[in-house]
Amino acid sequence: MKQETNDSKLKMHSPDLTQENIAKLAELFPNCVTEAQDEQGKLKQSIDFDQLRQELSDHIVEGPQERYHLNWPGKKEALLAANAPIAKTLRPCREESVDFDTTENLFIEGDNLDALKLLQETYLNKVKVIYIDPPYNTGNDFIYNDDYIEKLNDFLQRTNQKDEQGTRLIANPESNGRFHSNWLTLMYPRLRLARNLLRDDGVIFISIDDNELANMRKVCDEIFGNENFRNTFITRRYDKNLNRQFIDSGLQTLNVGFEYIIAYSKSNKFLFNPVYKEAEEKRQSTGYWKGFWNAADRPTMRYPLLGVEPSEGQWKWKKETAYEAVENYERYMEKFSHKMSLEEYWDQTGKVLKFIKRNKNGSGRNLGVEHWVPPSSGVLRNTNLLDILASKSTEEIKNLFDFPKNIELLKVLLMFSSKEDDLVMDFFAGSCSFAHATLELNKEDSNKRKFIMVQLPEPCGDTTEAKKSGCETIAEIGKERLRRVIYRIKGENSKSNRGLGFRVLHVDSSNMKNVYYTPDKITKRDLFGLVDNIKKDRTDEDLLFQVLLDWGVDLTLPIQSESISGKKVFFVDQDALAACFEPNLDEEFIKMLAERKPLRAVFRDSGFGSDSTKINLEQIFKLISPNTDVKTI
Repeated sequence: MKQETNDSKLKMHSPDLTQENIAKLAELFPNCVTEAQDEQGKLKQSIDFDQLRQELSDHIVEGPQERYHLNWPGKKEALLAANAPIAKTLRPCREESVDFDTTENLFIEGDNLDALKLLQETYLNKVKVIYIDPPYNTGNDFIYNDDYIEKLNDFLQRTNQKDEQGTRLIANPESNGRFHSNWLTLMYPRLRLARNLLRDDGVIFISIDDNELANMRKVCDEIFGNENFRNTFITRRYDKNLNRQFIDSGLQTLNVGFEYIIAYSKSNKFLFNPVYKEAEEKRQSTGYWKGFWNAADRPTMRYPLLGVEPSEGQWKWKKETAYEAVENYERYMEKFSHKMSLEEYWDQTGKVLKFIKRNKNGSGRNLGVEHWVPPSSGVLRNTNLLDILASKSTEEIKNLFDFPKNIELLKVLLMFSSKEDDLVMDFFAGSCSFAHATLELNKEDSNKRKFIMVQLPEPCGDTTEAKKSGCETIAEIGKERLRRVIYRIKGENSKSNRGLGFRVLHVDSSNMKNVYYTPDKITKRDLFGLVDNIKKDRTDEDLLFQVLLDWGVDLTLPIQSESISGKKVFFVDQDALAACFEPNLDEEFIKMLAERKPLRAVFRDSGFGSDSTKINLEQIFKLISPNTDVKTI
């Protein structure tokens, strides 16, 4: 008798709204879902209301309830740091950029917590892949000191007025005991903000070592949900002297040269891409059998598969495994408009799905290509990146700089998780290995992946890389490395230079004076000096980028400037936005701009030649271009 499952039975009762509400809250706030005991003592999902209150509050909320969760001194401050707004902006820097007007890549110099906050609206649910290599908390690394333990109004006032009183660097030395709490407080708000940027089918890869591997897993379980854990890759560090201390101690067989890359998806919509591993020998002309293994004769390993049932020989895998492979293949092919049969796939590409081509003479030697496809659960397995990292050192970039992070490893991660014009990101960019890998892979597979790199201008000290490049900060090293990679690729006569270049933006204080945010605090005596609410050292292009951020417009869209009636006007992506920050604008100019019918138009609040022009602004646009969204700053 067939056993009935819960899914096959009618519920015969009204919906359990409590559980449905918990599920909805879990989507919005996965860190607020915890475990609790019911009346029978069984564990069930429940909501951590103290944590939920903290999510919805702008100050620290006390809550003594015992529950299963990760906690440390400073966690509530870290959550407050993630949620608190900032009054900062991104200022463009053309002279440090490459192909500023046409590139679709970004390099943001500044505190990554600020940068992640500034990107929340523009890139919400837009990033396919995030890779980060954060400080490992080894006792010598520098970490960010995020000072948000204060009231919100005080915090806003501080960040509006004095940029130099913002984020500072402090060391986390051995004398501090390598405090895990300091490190967790560093990572927690950044990962929470990063999750918002990921697409629903996005994934984050995080490099880490033994010092904080366990804590990183726990933090990611809370932020991304433990059901979205995908895998832990083991990688071998490229460091010839790594084991020297153990060899000197006589422990010659002890190998400590390993690091880890943990992978979390945003949801179960993420699927790993198939990755092809070329066989050592090419296919021989003597022919081959697809999927057969002729070295033995086991009748139990003969079964119908894809319309074929062998009369001799055997399939390589047992029936359940082979059927799973076919199911995975069909899931993968659903992504494409043209649905190839497995036979077509073999014939056209010479690649097989989880089956190995065997020589006809029965030697069982692999003569073809093995194609790995992830299992239906979406968990990556049978994947060993040890040799990928160890096989190539930094030899391929010797003429650029010497870097410990191998771009071949990063290219494999990109192949696993991205394609076409996906947006990828690294907000602990360092020397920009991930961006380097992205550019190289785009050249190899003709895709057009775009990147966002974020790096603090941390002094790099007297290092080899600094001496070679003449750079004073790690951010400068990253930019210089990208320039050299881009110029080299352009010099190799690549078929397409699209996707090259990068637009540099600097995190800075707001372009607006304090009166813009707190007009109620201005006295009559102050009014004479506040005819304009914009800081004097800011350019029109600075204002444009703050407008793009505020409106959530892509920061890499092409920008052109034109002169209309003698006034400079910025046009973003032709008609996505028109911005004019010139003074003395009259109604004739407003009419001429309205006739261009941009989707959005923005002006300086003090830029109108008369009060009547400012009053008639909206009416003119309503008459000529009613669909234009008009604003002033």
